[in-house]
Amino acid sequence: MSRAFLKIESADDPVVIPARAPLPPGVDNYVTPRGLSLLRAELAELETERVMAQTEEHDETERTRQLALINGKVNALNSRIASAHLVNPHDHPDQNTVRFGATVTLKPRPGKTTLPERQLTIVGVDEADVSHGLIAFTAPLAHAMQGKKVGDPVMVRTLKGEDMLVVASIDF
Repeated sequence: MSRAFLKIESADDPVVIPARAPLPPGVDNYVTPRGLSLLRAELAELETERVMAQTEEHDETERTRQLALINGKVNALNSRIASAHLVNPHDHPDQNTVRFGATVTLKPRPGKTTLPERQLTIVGVDEADVSHGLIAFTAPLAHAMQGKKVGDPVMVRTLKGEDMLVVASIDF
């Protein structure tokens, strides 16, 4: 049986560091205050993990692999934190226009769409979680909403094609 089908790791296997959420090249790493706080909390958790890994009783190979993984994650996270550009949504001069940090309620046009009402907040790539209505500012839907005002239409791409929603409210 091929080793590829077995979960056998050896000391020679490279440690694979999971990639962070993608940030397109040349794009600033905008973060909300909450997003920066989450990054810092994640770093604190990794530091705790590192201390635990150093003190746990494992064989030396396992400890080395664990520490390499944790150190790789810490390095990637430190890089992301260092590149963060904090944007406080409450500081936007125009609170009537969709911008980074805005919570936008999108409603269907009566009789014109099959899409449900949605409430979405535009956040940094590391804070994004679609299941909680948090979308990255790099997402196509976030781009479609940028600069819109209450009453403006927003084109939404779905599996069935394009559909239209309307900006019902904007909150920061």
